Amino acid sequence: MSETHLAQIATDAASAGRLADAFADWLGVAVAAFEQPSGDWSVELHFEQAPAHDQIRDLVRSIAGTAASEAIRFETIAERDWVATSLAGLKPVEAGRFIVHGAHDRAAIKPGQIAIEVEAALAFGTGHHGTTRGCLLALDHVLRRMRHVPWRILDVGTGSGVLAIAAAKALRTGVLATDIDPRAVRVAQENARLNRVAPLIEALCVPGVDPHRIHDRGPYDLVFANILLGPLRGLARPIATLLAPGGRVILSGLLAAQANAALAAYLPQGLSLERRIALEGWMTFILRRRA
Repeated sequence: MSETHLAQIATDAASAGRLADAFADWLGVAVAAFEQPSGDWSVELHFEQAPAHDQIRDLVRSIAGTAASEAIRFETIAERDWVATSLAGLKPVEAGRFIVHGAHDRAAIKPGQIAIEVEAALAFGTGHHGTTRGCLLALDHVLRRMRHVPWRILDVGTGSGVLAIAAAKALRTGVLATDIDPRAVRVAQENARLNRVAPLIEALCVPGVDPHRIHDRGPYDLVFANILLGPLRGLARPIATLLAPGGRVILSGLLAAQANAALAAYLPQGLSLERRIALEGWMTFILRRRA
């Protein structure tokens, strides 16, 4: 039986994001970051080969502090046991008319639901996190109020592609999905194929909102931006200029305490707050450009 080497790191939300970014550049390492019921965050690193513990501790110490580095748990487990555990934890998540699920829960789909299938091995951003679920609820809200089909949709920081897939399935229209991480782009493409919407989703590896590859396809009627506060603030003006009159942006990746800072960046760009959704300490906004 093959084995996988696991390192588990307990930390806060901001450090979890920085750790995930740092280890994403390591070859032979799969990274997952998720929120625990307690509100703390956990970063799991899965290594193809036995890792150098001291090297990992040094990097974690530089990013998340001494306490996090000293509390790292290392273990070696059977690969099939890890997969079973991952599948067991990937329970269906409902958000309005949408349901995110693994292949093992296809029978849980109810008539009228829009199903998005994501496997545990490709499960970064599965809908379980409050920000992704908040975005799906926001999309459901927007779809019920749209006066026309939004032909131009952009998903900035697509991750696993769940939001792009949800929009493509609900509207049967094209979606441009972007991410700065080439691995995220590959995962989004694979999930789009799995959900039979690959012809509708174009996934690109580009930084921010590339002026040529993104602007030339606008203006957009709907933009998703589920990332962190820092890059969100930097993208406020570019995203606003991408929106068509009356277009909406679904904004998330924000802790409740960061809500006002995000609004302070976006409202002066000619946007108005249409709705806010609070879930598990995270905030999602629907903002609309004035017609």
